[in-house]
Parts: sequence; structure tokens; C-alpha cells
Amino acid sequence: MDVLVPFAASEPKTRLAGVLTPDERGRLARVMLRDVCSTLEAIDVSPTVLSTDPIDCRWPVAVDNGPLTDAVNARLEPPTAVVMSDLALATPEALSRLFEADGEVVLAPGLGGGTNALVTRTPGFYTDYHGASIADHRRIASAAGTEATLVDSFRLAVDIDEADDLAELLLYGPGRSAEWLRAAGFEVTTTRGRVTVHRTE
Repeated sequence: MDVLVPFAASEPKTRLAGVLTPDERGRLARVMLRDVCSTLEAIDVSPTVLSTDPIDCRWPVAVDNGPLTDAVNARLEPPTAVVMSDLALATPEALSRLFEADGEVVLAPGLGGGTNALVTRTPGFYTDYHGASIADHRRIASAAGTEATLVDSFRLAVDIDEADDLAELLLYGPGRSAEWLRAAGFEVTTTRGRVTVHRTE
């Protein structure tokens, strides 16, 4: 099975602009990519990085600077899996559940209505990452004659996009991404009953 790991090499993680410089966002994105690909390797899965630009990487890289949906669909020859590069909380156990789940289409929902990972084993399925993609992907699976299997996984539901996501990474991240954040001076703090992050000077 082909496993694609989409990666935005140019201007990554723009929604973290309030807490990280452009250079820092690029470095964190690369560390998370390495964590995800290393976790896939731990379960004997060989990923291909689907990057918007050429990058220096120890995994095979396919370059496509088109929109995410188009880039993925151009390579979605089943069986294929797609695992987002910012799933820095992912563990071998969580990814194994994704790959071992029964069904022609298997979806790992993200918080807020996204689709953080999927497996398709049917030629009638395609992706649409705009808006509430998890609803769109369930509809597309149904139109292809199958009911999507949903994998309920906290570790696959949290993608690192917003500043609040950094707290989850510090609390639960098993790899180098959490170590990178701590080295950059971030620590977990509680404000008005909410857990967030604080950066030491």
C-alpha cells in the first residue's frame, strides 16, 4: 500500500505566526514530518512525502505544488493511505489501528471537522480537503458504494495547527517535536482554568 504524507514546504504553519517566527515554523514543521515518517517506519510502513517543493529528506519525495486535494487525488491509486505531516502525537499503535481497520474507506477525523488520515481500498473514492472534509469524505465513500469506517483516536485527531495545539504536543507528544518545543522555551501553563503554553524569555 502506498502511504502519502502531504507536506507544505513553503510557508508552513502560518496559523502559528503569533507564537513562532517563519524560520521556527519551518523547523517545527520539518521535525513533525520526521516524527510522523519515523512512526510509520516503526510499523514497517514506507511513506512517500508529498511536498509542495523539493526538500532534503531521507524518505522518497514527490513534488506537487498544486492544491492539496488535487495533489493527493493524482496519486490516489488504491490501496493508498494519506497521513498528515503534523500528526506529532501519533504513535505506532494509533497508526496500526488506522491501517488494520476493516472497510473500503477508513477515516481518522480531526478536531473541527477535518480528515487527518485515511485509507482507501476502492477506486471510487477521492479526496476533498476543503471545509468540513470529514463530512465530505463520508459522503464520497457513500457515493462510491461503501460506508466509511471511522477510527476514533485522540492521537490522530490532534493536528498541530493552532497555538492551543502546542499544549497538547507538550503534554502528549512522544517524539522530537515536543522536545523541540521545550528547547525553544515553551512550557505548559494554566490560565483561567485552561491549559495553554507559555514561552520563557
